[in-house]
Amino acid sequence: MTGTATTNRKRFTPLAIIFTLGGVVLFAYFVKQAGVSQIADGIRRLGAGFILILIISAVRHIARSIAWMVCVEAPHRLRFRDALRARLMGDAIGNILPFASFVVSEPAKPALIRDRIPLMAGFSAMVIENIFYSLSVVVFVLSGMLALLLNFSLPKGLRLASVITVAVIAVIITLGVALIRRGARLISGATTSLHRRGLNKKWIEKSRMVEDSVYGFYRRNGSRFLPILLLEACFHLAGVIEIYVTLYFISPQQPPTLFTAFILESVNRVITMAFKFIPLRMGVDEAGTGRVSKILQFTEAVGVTLAIIRKARDLFWACVGVILLLHRGWSLRSAARDAELAIAESSIAKISSPESNQETVTRFRGHDV
Repeated sequence: MTGTATTNRKRFTPLAIIFTLGGVVLFAYFVKQAGVSQIADGIRRLGAGFILILIISAVRHIARSIAWMVCVEAPHRLRFRDALRARLMGDAIGNILPFASFVVSEPAKPALIRDRIPLMAGFSAMVIENIFYSLSVVVFVLSGMLALLLNFSLPKGLRLASVITVAVIAVIITLGVALIRRGARLISGATTSLHRRGLNKKWIEKSRMVEDSVYGFYRRNGSRFLPILLLEACFHLAGVIEIYVTLYFISPQQPPTLFTAFILESVNRVITMAFKFIPLRMGVDEAGTGRVSKILQFTEAVGVTLAIIRKARDLFWACVGVILLLHRGWSLRSAARDAELAIAESSIAKISSPESNQETVTRFRGHDV
């Protein structure tokens, strides 16, 4: 399995280079089109306000870290500092390494703190938290798209795309709720089908284990649903406030409202989901945010400046994550490889008891650099 992961990394390398270079070209193009001097003026107007942006963005990391903690079931317990540390380190891998978010960034979070909590206990809780997060994103994006459609005049193509997106999201929500209520086994069904085409059989067992964890949590912990959803809502609310505060500083001619900040944050969620494989969403964030900002009566320069400030915020937290990795003796790539190895080689047969979880921790602790 390790060889397969290495092969995948080699296959992704040319694509990573192409997408990264393409992002840099797009970034340079939209910065030039918006006006370098106007962008620089906006950044100067923000000034020390960037500290406030970092404080607000910290709330987002804290909210999702606590949500992850709430998803951990007894007898295991995830401490806040470990959850926050793992989140920052994992996000640093996903934001900086091209394509890492597809296969490494999320699994890296429990893998990097497996000396604190058994690997699969942390991994299962992370999957559950991501399901709640994904649900909140779908609702948030749907609301933002509807607000954009109903309150602003959009170009014909963008309006058609928005209507289709809203319809698709509505169908996804309906099907998702129905499938969860029925306990549908979609993941294991898909892996079983792929097994007939050569997929390793153990991935069927892994997928069943994840499904058992999700549905088991659904049955046993109904009282935790509301706190988790409220924490995910705090994540999105902090994002709206962050954009509002940023626009307040950089756009004195066109003061922002919470409504326009809400729409811009929903667009940001779409861009983040669609282009997470590009480091820091280079270029595409400037393009999307700049265009939507013009629809919301801001200048394109304001939208591009907003996207650049978000990149600076992401770089700050990525640097914090890298520092935490270096403190433990890891580089970004060694941490990513270690996380891949831990997840790929974890034995399903050895995660059925606390004792076997401890064996997994001991076995993989030796991989730390």
